[in-house]
Amino acid sequence: MAAKSLSIRIDDEMLNKLHVVADYEGRSANSQILILIRDCIETYEKTHGKIERDCKPR
Repeated sequence: MAAKSLSIRIDDEMLNKLHVVADYEGRSANSQILILIRDCIETYEKTHGKIERDCKPR
């Protein structure tokens, strides 16, 4: 699976706090965001069922 890029807008305070959390966890900010996304998807799938690979967003 190829890696894709995603740009987000984030205010300075939130970005600084993200860096603090990521540093505490021994991760980069990018890795921390990926973990948060993964956790969000896992939580969603526990409630709504597995997301199929070829599904489209609503």
